[in-house]
Amino acid sequence: MCEHCGCAITEPVGEAHAHGAGSVESVEVLRDLLAENDRLAAHNREHFDAHGVLVINLMSSPGAGKTALLERTVERLGARLRMAVIEGDLATENDALRIRAKGVPAVQITTGSACHLDARMVHHALDALPLAGLDVLFIENVGNLVCPASFDLGQHLDVTLLSVPEGDDKPQKYPVMFRAADLLLITKADLLPLLPEFDPARAESSLRALSSEAAVLSLSCRAPGGIDAWCDWLERVRGEHRAVAAAGLAPPTAHAPAGEHRHHSGL
Repeated sequence: MCEHCGCAITEPVGEAHAHGAGSVESVEVLRDLLAENDRLAAHNREHFDAHGVLVINLMSSPGAGKTALLERTVERLGARLRMAVIEGDLATENDALRIRAKGVPAVQITTGSACHLDARMVHHALDALPLAGLDVLFIENVGNLVCPASFDLGQHLDVTLLSVPEGDDKPQKYPVMFRAADLLLITKADLLPLLPEFDPARAESSLRALSSEAAVLSLSCRAPGGIDAWCDWLERVRGEHRAVAAAGLAPPTAHAPAGEHRHHSGL
């Protein structure tokens, strides 16, 4: 999290930050912010669980293919799963328009200077997105490989996308983001013949070096059958989420209190 891009503070919080107080005061303000975010995230999760909605947070760098994946997912599973999307970007409503064109409800959050979504933003977006009747809610986070991993939104699972053009060393360079993943998707796999320097095995090895047990899937939104494995995974975790809820148990989540990530791959 950085102070200059606006991501650490998404609304005024008092004099310590506004006047550049010392490091101790700044850390305390940030700790308070994260604690408040966790409280609101838990409140969001209560809403999701009350409606039996599985919530998946999609994270990646800009251009890794999050919106394209959602478009193909709607085309493939729209007849079987009732879906909605919360879109996060600094500006424009471009991605929400693309999703709505597929016949799926989408709410756009424009963050201004903040390079991540937080629980308060998601909570406000829910006012325009009734949860009744939904199976899966996707939150497409702001494109950024740093800050989004630190903010619980109330989601149940985190999915991180790594596109082939980015290079296979990103898990090493951005460990917090990739350690947060419950599933790693290697996207734009149709480009592998053109970019032989990307080695999927090396990307997975980098992920395992972070002590992550997350599943790894390669996909292509362009190739025939290119998202089959993703759709199978999505339907499986939705079924498991529904079974857990039917048994009267609280669904597992990807986040522990105070921003300490714990993971339950596949629920």
